[in-house]
Amino acid sequence: MSYRDFINDFTVTPVGRWVAKTFAARVDPFLYKVSGGRFTSTGPLTIPQLTLTTIGRKSGKERTVQLGYAEDGADVLIVASNFGGTNHPAWSYNLDANPSAKMRFGADSKEVVATRLTDSEKAILWPKIADTIPQMKSYVKRTDRNIKVYRLTTA
Repeated sequence: MSYRDFINDFTVTPVGRWVAKTFAARVDPFLYKVSGGRFTSTGPLTIPQLTLTTIGRKSGKERTVQLGYAEDGADVLIVASNFGGTNHPAWSYNLDANPSAKMRFGADSKEVVATRLTDSEKAILWPKIADTIPQMKSYVKRTDRNIKVYRLTTA
């Protein structure tokens, strides 16, 4: 089993999900930034990743999260999977309230505008997303909610 497969398989286990939600979610954006996008708490990247900075819909403060992504032409697709949890992640509500955000790939930062995909758009793009981010195959099985997918377009 490759390192990539091991990490991707571990992150969908209950322990891996706990580590990702409680430790990696706090540490990874910092590690990603200082390493120029090369490392997270698990070491080298195993899926394409970025940091997304949104404006809190209630606080008005910047909130940064680390996410896996898939490319669709010049655009980026991000998934509000919340590890297959019952609720949407907070950052998705922030994007719904204010679609302007900042996206960082390694050392490169861009202003983006987020558009939530329709169910039919999501259905067409889901195979590409699941191939790029294999954890999504497990996350959709864990929840009954309609997982949101956003298209990030450079502003």
